[in-house]
Amino acid sequence: MIVKSYEIQKKILSYIKYNLFLLYGENYGLKKDIRESIKEIFNKPNDNLENISLYESNILENKENFYNTIYSESLFAKNRIITIYDGTDKILNLIEKISEDCPKNVFIVIFSGLLEKKSKLRNFFEKNEQILCVPCYPDNEKDLEIIIREEFKKNQLPLTREISNLLIEKSNNDRNNVRNEIKKITSFALNKNKLDIDQIKSLVNFSGDYKSDIFINECLCGNISQYKKILEEMYSNVINQILMFRILSNKIQRLIKMKEEEENYDNLESQLNMFRPLIFWKEKPMVKVQLRRWNLSDLKKIIYEINNTELACKRNPEISKIIFFDFFSKICMKTSNFS
Repeated sequence: MIVKSYEIQKKILSYIKYNLFLLYGENYGLKKDIRESIKEIFNKPNDNLENISLYESNILENKENFYNTIYSESLFAKNRIITIYDGTDKILNLIEKISEDCPKNVFIVIFSGLLEKKSKLRNFFEKNEQILCVPCYPDNEKDLEIIIREEFKKNQLPLTREISNLLIEKSNNDRNNVRNEIKKITSFALNKNKLDIDQIKSLVNFSGDYKSDIFINECLCGNISQYKKILEEMYSNVINQILMFRILSNKIQRLIKMKEEEENYDNLESQLNMFRPLIFWKEKPMVKVQLRRWNLSDLKKIIYEINNTELACKRNPEISKIIFFDFFSKICMKTSNFS
């Protein structure tokens, strides 16, 4: 059964009777929020909630252990939440069996990337009225603005429009980034009655630094010389690979959406101006180049390649940096050939 993300967050108590959740899409922060909403209901002193995290690859390697995790009784916990990461169609047969007799005190939450309409896993969850399918689309400007306002209020921080716009601009449409930076601002603002915008600017870098965003834009534009310059600076430093995969994925999703909607506009300029979430003026020239150089089919292929490359990096940590930058270099070279 399909449920919109805002519905499940507002009325989570109404959906706890279901204990299989498929959360798919590119908004990892939203998936975490939904799972945390489930946890909060059971994470009480007398409930002793047990949290278990598994990757699909681990489950497929040892199915018996997976079944034992679900059906074995716990001596310490009343309820159990099992989070399955990187869920794909490969796990469908197992989920079909479990859906028939999953214990009522066990909640299985599957985190999946982008799933096409033909995905068997997605179709199974959408058509089955006893389990939940929740699309998790990228955050828009309004979503982020609400989160910022709530977080500042909760932390008793003074908020201005200028600060809010800055956080949205640098967020890469990711609520995780926003919350991480607000934690940093909260620590900085301890015992301060006023927040200076210049001080906030010096604090806000979203863990991947502004160069991560420039690096990915240059890559998608096929600007080899600029790409290599930034690559040389970044290669010797510690890279937040997951963050950069998220940034790339969000930018690709934006291009896909614009490609699918381009027939509705008279020209590219009007489409850029009307697109939501807002494209900031400094980025518009690069987005124009990217739209001209990429076609819809190749953009969709990259989404799947992102998931596969991220998995390869996790499985091979000793050479993950080589795998990571080789992936981006291939994208840059391909874009350059388009031009």
